[in-house]
Amino acid sequence: MIMKTITPEEMTIADENSEHLGVPRILLMENAGKGIAEIVGEKLKKISGKKVVVMAGTGNNGGDGLVCARHLSNKAKVNVILLGRVKDIKTDEALANWKVIEKMKIGLRYALTPDTDSLIKLKSEIEEADIIVDAIFGTGIRGKIREPFSSAIDMINSSKGFKVAVDVPSGLDPLTGDVHDKCVIADITVTLHKIKVGLADKSSITGDLIVSSIGMPQEAEIVAGPGDVRYSIKPRNKFSKKGDFGRLLIVGGSKEYSGAPTLAALAALRTGADIAIIAAPRSVAHVIRSFSPNLIVRRLGEDYLTSEDLPELKNLAERCSSIIAGPGLGLEGETKDAILSFMKTVGKDKPMLIDADALKALSKDPTCLQSYPAVLTPHAGEFEIVTHSMMAPPDALEERIKHVKKEAKRLGITILLKGHEDIISDGNHFKINLTGNPGMTTGGTGDILSGIVATLLAWGITPFRAACAGAFISGSAGDLAVRDRGYHIMATDVIDKIHEVLKKFDAPT
Repeated sequence: MIMKTITPEEMTIADENSEHLGVPRILLMENAGKGIAEIVGEKLKKISGKKVVVMAGTGNNGGDGLVCARHLSNKAKVNVILLGRVKDIKTDEALANWKVIEKMKIGLRYALTPDTDSLIKLKSEIEEADIIVDAIFGTGIRGKIREPFSSAIDMINSSKGFKVAVDVPSGLDPLTGDVHDKCVIADITVTLHKIKVGLADKSSITGDLIVSSIGMPQEAEIVAGPGDVRYSIKPRNKFSKKGDFGRLLIVGGSKEYSGAPTLAALAALRTGADIAIIAAPRSVAHVIRSFSPNLIVRRLGEDYLTSEDLPELKNLAERCSSIIAGPGLGLEGETKDAILSFMKTVGKDKPMLIDADALKALSKDPTCLQSYPAVLTPHAGEFEIVTHSMMAPPDALEERIKHVKKEAKRLGITILLKGHEDIISDGNHFKINLTGNPGMTTGGTGDILSGIVATLLAWGITPFRAACAGAFISGSAGDLAVRDRGYHIMATDVIDKIHEVLKKFDAPT
């Protein structure tokens, strides 16, 4: 049987996206703790009067353990040991459940052990427990384990009691399955929602591996949401300097089009890129420069991009973190050949967002960028041009998802299909984005998406994750613009709302 697994990254993202969908994390924690308590009861058959010790960390794994303790206290004698101080508890959900524990005066006892000395005083109680619940780290472990957690793991392992690990045995890397220092050796591991990839084939550590549902909707894994954004945002610290948050090169513009590359650059800057350089033909460079003093413009040939511009473009690309190719380039034959050559040469090493006229150029050799760190952002018509295949109608969502996933696999690249529901796939995974509205049919909104996604690529986010987060940000900004102006919006109205979407993810470091 093929086990359904999930990475710690995916689980963290789904957890926040679940709340965005209306299932709050406090409910997920309640379901997790209750489920663990029920499994313990089923596994041991009789727990009435048994001595239970719950070793709780200060994160959400500890919160799951606190809920478990509350449910077990209806039948067993429960002692909760918090490995830290109350002020150390990291999440609102875990703190809310701790406050319940503090009020329980009859069926449950608790102790605070912020250091090894205070923990050692409880050593005999821990080692003599009938049941001991490991709720210390879960998926949060990295590197060498410090005190008092190291001693806590030793005491759990030396206990004569039945050992239950919550989600992941503390000390086991949930992604790789490695033990970097030490870890709990469990009799059973109750893993939540899905098996973490690092737990597969680790029965000597996990014991019996049991999956417990926590009520998370499957949409939490397949709908782009704030979890994707939070994972993709690059934190700033007081030592940040110019260039740390990306230098973007936008290759676009032509005799007829000046707005598209400008909108992409302004969206990138509003998303948080440090520098946006637009490389555009001489005929339009001055016009682009006049839009905003925030833009840096490099002049190329006369009216359209040509092969003669490639040396300058390659030189600029070497100094940039990511590239946008295509906005407003035009469809001159020599331009299409030049941008295709540029993408093949530079895109192997530089993350690249490919849109608009560059997609039409790519249609001449659509598989030439296989395994490149790139994102294509076509609408349905452009998708058909670049893949040489017909797209299903907008109301056939499942068929469209399968088609995008198939073509992303064949092309070896990430595709973000723009539509009523954006569909994102790298050929192995897929997500849909539900933000956005009909007001965003206005010209230029696709260029804004390009600027947002390219900024995330410049921060080192993988193409698939950047596309998921970028689609959510762009659509959310469009929704805010429509909230204020109805459907009578311009692309610049959407740019003006990017900061409103992103400021909730700002955090001091």
